[in-house]
Amino acid sequence: MKKVVLLAWLILGMLSLYGAGDLRIFSAVNGDGKLNAKVIEKELEANGFVISSNTDMNGPFLKQFGKSDFTQFNLLTVFHKSLTDSLVRAHTDAGIFIPMGFGIYQRNNDNNFYVSVLTAEAMKKIAGFDAPEFALIEKEVLVALEKALPGAKMTMSEPALPAQGPLLTRYVKPTDAASWESDKGSTEMMIEEGLKPSGFILSNFTDYNLYVNEDIGPSPFDFYDTYSICKLKVINTVANTRPEAGTFAPCSLMIYKVKGSNEIVMGFPSVYNWISSAHITDPDGKAVLLQAQKDFEEVLKSVVE
Repeated sequence: MKKVVLLAWLILGMLSLYGAGDLRIFSAVNGDGKLNAKVIEKELEANGFVISSNTDMNGPFLKQFGKSDFTQFNLLTVFHKSLTDSLVRAHTDAGIFIPMGFGIYQRNNDNNFYVSVLTAEAMKKIAGFDAPEFALIEKEVLVALEKALPGAKMTMSEPALPAQGPLLTRYVKPTDAASWESDKGSTEMMIEEGLKPSGFILSNFTDYNLYVNEDIGPSPFDFYDTYSICKLKVINTVANTRPEAGTFAPCSLMIYKVKGSNEIVMGFPSVYNWISSAHITDPDGKAVLLQAQKDFEEVLKSVVE
């Protein structure tokens, strides 16, 4: 009998884990408008995070589309200085989370203020590997959000949809000791120039090597850069039905070279994460995301060919 009960509990636990969503969504009453992205930014910074960017999207929404469904809509990107350093030293592709994103929004005629962020399990799934730093970073995020939003309600997003493609898009460009510096320059220039015709915006740039903890040791990379890239039409279209997907925007494009290696690595979290984790079924939302994935891949292909 004990074995049957134990088995039942294990099955229930597995079902509970399987049914959990990839996003934590915090909501707090904000009728007086005192809660905003600056409040979140302040507590994250006080808890060891570096603020990469805090972008107000509402102004651009109004300017380009003539309307907005939100009183506030911000894309906040950050990374934890010490934990991210140890994470990237152990797993070089973890740069897709330098920085990580928060969706921050409040709809018109809604007194509730919302913040969405990826769970540690979702980050592991996207990166394709496990690491203790994911849980530690999540812990520090939750401490900061608890301080910023006392009494807030936390819910999980709907269970993720099956992914329609690889969660990490990755390309490699050959190089060597004699030419990597010039290859770096031409690679980044081609990416910057290639993204413009498709309507992508480079909203921020992070040089990981500037934040390396020298107490741990010198950087293992000749260079490690990340670009924060967004497309206004994509964000606006998706936000209409799934504003919590803002945690995936802007997208972090990592570009790095490990010392002694003969390759430049480029990669970003695919839009299949948006569709899967944010449970996007809206045809318009899916269409703009899949087009963005295609356009982004074409740029990177042109760099390595």
